[in-house]
Amino acid sequence: MQSLSWDDWARLDATGLAALVRAGQVAPCAVLAQAAAAIARLEPTLDAVLEVFADVLDNPDTDRPDSAGLLYGVPMLLKDIGSTLAGRRQEVGSRLMRGNVASVTDPAVANFLAAGLVPIGRSTTPEFGMALDTTTDYLGRVKSTRNPYNPAYSAGGSSGGSSAMVAAGALPVGMANDGGGSIRLPAACNGLVGLKASRGRVPRPLNSSEFITRFSMEGVVTRSVRDTAAIFETLTRIPPGGSFIAMGPPRRSYLAAIAEAPRPLRIAVSTGHWGQPSPPDPEVVARTEAVAAALAALGHGIEPVADTAICDWPQLWFAYRSFWIARNLSLYDLARSRGVADADMPSVFGPLVWKHVDVSRRATIADLFRSMDANNTVTRQFGAFLADYDILLTPTLAIRTPLANGPYSLLRTDIELDDYVTLLAGACRYMMPHNETGLPGLSIPAGLDSDGLPIGVQLTATFGAEDVLLQLAAQLERSCPQLTPRSPLIHVTTV
Repeated sequence: MQSLSWDDWARLDATGLAALVRAGQVAPCAVLAQAAAAIARLEPTLDAVLEVFADVLDNPDTDRPDSAGLLYGVPMLLKDIGSTLAGRRQEVGSRLMRGNVASVTDPAVANFLAAGLVPIGRSTTPEFGMALDTTTDYLGRVKSTRNPYNPAYSAGGSSGGSSAMVAAGALPVGMANDGGGSIRLPAACNGLVGLKASRGRVPRPLNSSEFITRFSMEGVVTRSVRDTAAIFETLTRIPPGGSFIAMGPPRRSYLAAIAEAPRPLRIAVSTGHWGQPSPPDPEVVARTEAVAAALAALGHGIEPVADTAICDWPQLWFAYRSFWIARNLSLYDLARSRGVADADMPSVFGPLVWKHVDVSRRATIADLFRSMDANNTVTRQFGAFLADYDILLTPTLAIRTPLANGPYSLLRTDIELDDYVTLLAGACRYMMPHNETGLPGLSIPAGLDSDGLPIGVQLTATFGAEDVLLQLAAQLERSCPQLTPRSPLIHVTTV
């Protein structure tokens, strides 16, 4: 069987590609070979992939994807942090972990395989996922993942590698995870769909739990709402004993939900400061208002809301920043366990990661308990707010896409840690509260800015209501195709 034309390849999402495999119109080996060829075409410009698994190209069933899975034969990239695949390297963007090989397949990756997805390689991430820019130097050179809409700009982070390759048409799905916006943020920067599910909805890696790591969530970036829905049909399977939070199964099939139009929804809209000193970028606000107008035209009720109606912002940012700093004590322990002496740590970690680790050693148990008390307050406040609304609409990112290896790079040596964390919080103000509270958030495309770079908006629903988010996003995708940006400058059909 021959490969597809590049135009057909770029047109197909994961659902469409899997349908061709099931029908016998294209073989899995041919699909994987074409994905590898696409990566090879794009990698010199995008700098987004760490390796392609040669043994999988020879045999798509090497890692035992389920041939009966809904998406069998569809290639995906594994992000180089988070859930692991046994026998594959995971280096988390850090020289501390250079050459590390995973010994277990974590439940989320097992779910990808159960869906029939075929991991074919690793995508880039900033060191330990701590940045909204995907730039590292642990390989002996600066590897700076670029935005396919304009390579001078960042692909976002920390799932920048997956997002750049999916947006550029190399393959339809990339693994992502989100501890402060790292699914939603690069989705916004690259014109993709990115769902950060409710805390407890997707299984955590085997070495963690929602209690130990309340921030982060596994997921994917895709080019279509139906692909996200299809993957989450399987991704939400929790093995017995595999969650600190007993969420139970989703309320209904996500694919069934997106096949129906939602009832008229009550939608709150906020584009305010959210406890940060500077306002969001005016173009980001304008795109959010345009989506609000589109939703009103579809029959939904739109209500602008004041920031003060949502939560106690000083409490929220205290909780998030305190836990963000304290959790990095685990990196100090990791380095010690790998035989690194204290005096050598500044050279093992990157400059800003080392500052995180160094400050974390001064965190106390009292700091942790104060953070948990504040978390309790703001989580209940968000819950009470969303009891009155079906959806909260905000920008995804408060800024427009930044330059690659620019102000948000972890390689900076000219900024103090507190200033850097303040910079991150200002940009990610609409996303980080979801990591703190456990709420679900979905970033969807909202058109382009004046520089031709994508802007995303975020839909938020109450706890466990991912079906409502996907249903509304599918309605927008069908009704407002102008919100989905054109193919980027750097694309598999043009390179």
